Amino acid sequence: REFNEQVKTQLSDEIAKSSFSLEEIITLASIVEWEARDANEKARISGLYQNRLKRNMRLQADPTVIYALGERRRLLYEDYSYEHPYNTYLNAGLPPGPITNPDLRSIRAVLNPEEHDYLFMVATPEGTHDFNETFEEHRESSENWRRWIREQYRIKRELEREEAAINR
Repeated sequence: REFNEQVKTQLSDEIAKSSFSLEEIITLASIVEWEARDANEKARISGLYQNRLKRNMRLQADPTVIYALGERRRLLYEDYSYEHPYNTYLNAGLPPGPITNPDLRSIRAVLNPEEHDYLFMVATPEGTHDFNETFEEHRESSENWRRWIREQYRIKRELEREEAAINR
């Protein structure tokens, strides 16, 4: 009942104007919901995924791989080749259905995506994303992220060594 009131009734005009079916809207909104730790990025992320769909690119959405694997964790390189209908690295278009229950802001973001030319995004240490238009920019952002991750592991190892020395 709440879904009908909040979504179907209040957003009926926007849904009717959309090129997506209601099921597709909810499916894409669920990916946006999972991807966006910062709600202010939802319309931008939605725009990025819609740019990919318009260009017949795969979504390559990490949350769909995590959903397919059935466990929330940092993805490994081999995870991206995991055979599953929800793996948007292997399968074109939207997955068969939602991966989580999107909030109203995620649904609105799909109906009113930010217009831009972004095709790529990489997580940042702050919990947001770097958005890129080209693959070359994306590779640079990815390297910055990997460098930050390596530094975090280095700091963790150093702290563990110091703690072990203290406990001896």
